[in-house]
Amino acid sequence: MLELSDQEEPVHPAATVILVRDGAAGLEVLLVQRSKAVKHMGGMWVFPGGRVDAEDYPADRDDYAAALNAAIRETREEAGLDVDSGQLVYLSHWTTPEGARKRFATWFFLAVLEEDQEVTVDGGEIAHHRWVTPEVALAELHDEEHPFRLMPPTFVSLVDIAPFSCCRDARVGIACRDPVIYEPRMVFVEEGICFLYHGDAGYEQEDIHVEGSRHRVYMVGGQLDYLRDY
Repeated sequence: MLELSDQEEPVHPAATVILVRDGAAGLEVLLVQRSKAVKHMGGMWVFPGGRVDAEDYPADRDDYAAALNAAIRETREEAGLDVDSGQLVYLSHWTTPEGARKRFATWFFLAVLEEDQEVTVDGGEIAHHRWVTPEVALAELHDEEHPFRLMPPTFVSLVDIAPFSCCRDARVGIACRDPVIYEPRMVFVEEGICFLYHGDAGYEQEDIHVEGSRHRVYMVGGQLDYLRDY
């Protein structure tokens, strides 16, 4: 569950990499599980990534270049995998909503793992990893016996790439469209939260009952539901 704060929190730049490969059942994505001992999002399954560090910035202080550098570094640190900027395709940008205890402005990149590399996690901050098709990962969210915990950005990203049957189609399809910008607004509902995104009829008023288009995620009772109809 999202940790909330009563104070205005700073927004830290960050970068995340959605690593994909072609498997026997189609496109597979790499997910890593944060250690349950880690305070921030402990136990959650995420994509490799983390904060942009000072050394990630080039001389001209370009934010996007720094995000690329951070994505490459974090992929190596958290998964033991080497990627380069030419492999990274800009998928989306997520800003943690106001009211969260920790806030990030995160670039999400897609990268096809072109070489036969083995994933290595440190066993500290990152406890486990798995390659899985988006369809299987999304289905497991409803497995009450073995709950699979995701935060909305990971969940929405999996929904976004699920229609692609192979890495080539995913890379081409994402590269030829504009990145999606997510600046969620939270509305509390019974037993959970509704996150409203640009394009939702209720976004400006932060009113989930406004009639019209839908672009939102419900996080209720440990379950996630993504609605987008425009």
